[in-house]
Order: sequence, then C-alpha cells, then structure tokens
Amino acid sequence: MRMWYHSGVRTMVFWLLVAAGVTGCGTSDHPAASSSPAVAAGAPGPVDPAGVARARSGLPAGYEVGALAEQAAPVTFWGFKPGWAATPEHCGALVDPGAGTPVRGWSASGPGGIIYAVVAGPGAQTAPPDGCAAWSLAGGHTDAAVTSVPAPGIAGTPTVAMSAVATTTVEGGTQTRMHADTVTAYLRDAYVASVTVVTDPGSVQQGLPPNIAPSLLAQVVSAVAG
Repeated sequence: MRMWYHSGVRTMVFWLLVAAGVTGCGTSDHPAASSSPAVAAGAPGPVDPAGVARARSGLPAGYEVGALAEQAAPVTFWGFKPGWAATPEHCGALVDPGAGTPVRGWSASGPGGIIYAVVAGPGAQTAPPDGCAAWSLAGGHTDAAVTSVPAPGIAGTPTVAMSAVATTTVEGGTQTRMHADTVTAYLRDAYVASVTVVTDPGSVQQGLPPNIAPSLLAQVVSAVAG
C-alpha cells in the first residue's frame, strides 16, 4: 500500500512537470525584448526648411512673391544694417535668432506692405530671451522702439511676438517711419521660423489684416515641422 502511494505521487508529479513544460513553450504574455529603440507612434520627423515655400496660401490677393536677400533676418527687414545694437543687449537675439545659420524663405510685396517668411537653422536659438517686454534698437541713422505683444499659440512650440516702430533721420533732419510686426516660433532641432510684416504708417493703401503675421506663421510651422 505504501509503495503504491509513493509511486502514484511520483507519477502525478511527472505529468504535472510535463504539462508545465508544454505550457512554457507556448506564447508568452510579455513581449520579447528588442535591441532596437522603440519609436513612438506618430513621432514627428525632421524639420524640413524647404517646406517654407509651400506656406503662401494665406497671402492676400495681389501679392508678388520674390526671393530673400542674403543674411535675411527680422532685423534686416526692419531696415537695419550690420553694426546695430540692442538695449538691453541680450534682447537683440529676438531680431536675429538664426544668426550664422542657413536660411530659407521668401518675401512678398503688394498693396499694404511687405511680408517676409523665414526658417533658419539648425543651430538657431532654442527659446526667446527673458526681460524684453520693451527695448530699443539703434544703428546708423535709424532707431526703433520695440514692444512685446501677445504671441500666437502653436501647440508644443514656444512663440514670441513683437511690434516695432523704426524712425530714420535723413539729411536735412527729415524723418521717415516704418512699422513692423514680427512673430517667431522656436522649433525642435534648433530651428526657428518667423514672419515679419512691414508697413508704412503714412501709406494711403488699405492695411493688411491684423492677424496676417500669426496666421502665416502657423502655416510655416505646419509646412516645415508638421
């Protein structure tokens, strides 16, 4: 009787082990480890600066698109040449956030003003400087008073907006004024996109829509950064 009991127990244990082994060979509930890094679904691709050429659908009727000059940046669109200075100094990064980096973009002129769209990088500024709610810019015969204004909201992208009034004094003391609005988005991978709208306050032409710069910037960001 005792021998039968031990034999029966051994037999039962044997078949339990066999069953466990078969189960262990089945499909596991846990994914196998991978040597390749996981890529999140819908992860953004690289920034495509050339995509700025596609961001023109928001231009007003009658605007003619042209190429940018070399060393294109908001500060040059405002009428300043090399040698300008900002006060406070660090605020100057707002008008040349892509200094020394490759630039893609376009200009468009028509009744009401001139519009510039630019993408600079890689190697551009990654965030706007602090403490620049009101500052000034000077160079040659031109001075500008710059004021921070509400920036457009673009999901996941830091933005900044500025309004500037530049005054140029020519021979004889005659002064001319220019108004500029610049909106800038700091993109991933050290790229920066900006749209600048330059107008003549004394022009008799019909003015551009007040939201033209933020609207075009949203198009530029969508075209180059998805």
